Amino acid sequence: MMCCQFIFRPGTYDDDFHRLDAQIDDYARSLPGFQRVEKWLAPEDGMVNAMYYFADKTDVAKLARLPAHLEAKAGVARWYDGYRIVISQVTGTYGDGRLPADEGRVD
Repeated sequence: MMCCQFIFRPGTYDDDFHRLDAQIDDYARSLPGFQRVEKWLAPEDGMVNAMYYFADKTDVAKLARLPAHLEAKAGVARWYDGYRIVISQVTGTYGDGRLPADEGRVD
């Protein structure tokens, strides 16, 4: 499983941001290897971590080539007061069973 983390400090959003964000999210969720999304907010500084989980690298590569994604990358400085991307391979998950595997899913 692959995890793509989009860690950012929100800035000022406009109509272009909302349009592109919706297109990217819809496309990511439509990919056959899409697993889930978890979004976390750090209340002390407003940082956001949006984590998209995919079965493998194939769909991560498809998402990276999406025209709306490329357009958003070109305009990122307009909407964020800083960002970082972390792509990682998840080799396992575990817990006590009281949190479902899709806990934190945002639909």
